Amino acid sequence: MEVSGIITAIIVGLIIGALGRLVVPGKQNIPIWLTILIGIVAAIIGTFIAAGIGVAETRGVDWIELIIQVVLAAVGVSLVAGLRARR
Repeated sequence: MEVSGIITAIIVGLIIGALGRLVVPGKQNIPIWLTILIGIVAAIIGTFIAAGIGVAETRGVDWIELIIQVVLAAVGVSLVAGLRARR
């Protein structure tokens, strides 16, 4: 992964975090900055997973990579919201 890929993953992560939060049903009692952070991490991990399975470099929009990232963000938001609710 190049520096431009990391920067792109961070920018996309801002949107991915919001999408991940929308996918999770119910109210998530976590701050927006944490949602964004989860989205950034999900975007970076999703990019590595997509590269690992060979779908990171496609012509046009990388839909499979985007789906992987949103699913990871949704899982991350669910986990963090569940852990914060137990406090």
